[in-house]
Amino acid sequence: MSATTAVDDLTTAPGGGGRLTWALADCWTMTRRELAHWARQPVAVVVGLAFPVMLLLMFTYLVGGGRGVAGDPTEFLVPGMLALTMAFGLESTMLAVTQDLDKGVIDRFRSLPMVPGAVLVGRSAADMLQSTAALAVMGGVGYAVGWRWHDGATAALGAVGLLLLLRFAMLWVGIHLAMVAGRPELVQAVQILVWPVGFLSNVFAAPASMPGWLGTVVEWNPMSATATAVRELFGNPGGATGSWAAEHAQLLAFLWPVAIIAVFFPLAVGKFARLSR
Repeated sequence: MSATTAVDDLTTAPGGGGRLTWALADCWTMTRRELAHWARQPVAVVVGLAFPVMLLLMFTYLVGGGRGVAGDPTEFLVPGMLALTMAFGLESTMLAVTQDLDKGVIDRFRSLPMVPGAVLVGRSAADMLQSTAALAVMGGVGYAVGWRWHDGATAALGAVGLLLLLRFAMLWVGIHLAMVAGRPELVQAVQILVWPVGFLSNVFAAPASMPGWLGTVVEWNPMSATATAVRELFGNPGGATGSWAAEHAQLLAFLWPVAIIAVFFPLAVGKFARLSR
């Protein structure tokens, strides 16, 4: 089964009746299944929300962020941490996918008269809801430590949209890597790959404060593009260097995630379609 065929399954219902209705019903059922796990595993949910908050407080009060930036370093740091939050926390999604694979749950779902793609849609929908909650928590904590946005509600909503777009892109990277890993014990090794991407960015320091070659690499990091773009939209200091990447951060913050989705969404869907064939 090709990736295109698997995507088409989202509009193909068992028995051929009410295709879109069946597809939406199956997707919602899978989403509710994922949300039900939150009630049974509240500690994992709380830890997932608390970890980025801990990082924010640590870099605000202990380590110090915003090096090389004129103005309030907190207003530089918080938008960067919001972008970082969208990349971290993928291990919970990856672990859920690998556990379902390891226990044969996905094989059982595939044997039922349901839309096959609903499993991935349910997983991604639940992750996006959790990511939205994480943004709300981080925004509240940021406000408490002195961060403010200055350019109105429309620009702020645009910033949130770019953050969730980055998360959606990273989500499909995580789903694909989880299916490649196949077993829960391999998730930790795979998720280590996220850390270099997160810290090799302008989340904590402006590229101008780095060696020239490193600053260039940092500026072209997809996470740096999103962090710079949301700083602009929030009206926060960005530590801009005048480079093309910095001047067109909002464009790159849209194009990078779209490119990532274009690569990893079909890879993930195709990998899922080939499972247990």
